[in-house]
Order: sequence, then structure tokens, then C-alpha cells
Amino acid sequence: MDKNEILSKLYNVIEDRKNNPIEGSYTNYLFEKGIDKILKKVGEETTEVIIASKDDNKEDLINEICDVIYHTLVLLNYKNIKLEDIEKELQKRNEKILNKKQERRPIENI
Repeated sequence: MDKNEILSKLYNVIEDRKNNPIEGSYTNYLFEKGIDKILKKVGEETTEVIIASKDDNKEDLINEICDVIYHTLVLLNYKNIKLEDIEKELQKRNEKILNKKQERRPIENI
């Protein structure tokens, strides 16, 4: 399976759940609760990635990153943003990197 194919497949399952709800589906639960619940889950899972990054357990970190990706895909779908839109933006950014755009200012006050 192509590495991008799994994200497309997951996105399509999420979209199908939105359009054809299945009782007891966690994805449907998120769509029913709406944007606030989806954003809360994205925030929670992102925080869990940060915490898992501090530990020395690669498997936990991978699991938490998968949770962030899943909830982000739910958010994209909720906002009617297609994976292709994200891919196009990443491609534009990649082209800028290859063209060596000017250096960024250092990050201060962290």
C-alpha cells in the first residue's frame, strides 16, 4: 500500500461516517458533538504527543501521533477541506524550500 494511500483511505472512511452515520461509531460521535469537541480532541491528543515525546517509549509516541492524525482528519472533513488541498499546500511549501527562500527570524521568548 502506498504511504499516502492509508491517509486517503482513512479520510474516506471518516467522510463516509459523516455522510452515512453508523450507530456507536466514534467518528459519528465527534461529528454529532461538533467543532468544539473535535477541537478539544485535537488539543488533547497534541498534548499527549508532547508528553509521550518526553518519555523514551517509541510505541507510545507513534500511537499518540496516530491519534493526532486521525482527529486532524476528522477536523479537515468537518471543515470540508480535502486531503488534496493539504497536499497542494505542502507541495507549494516544498517548492519554496527547494528555492531556498530567505532565512527566517530566530524564534524568541519561548
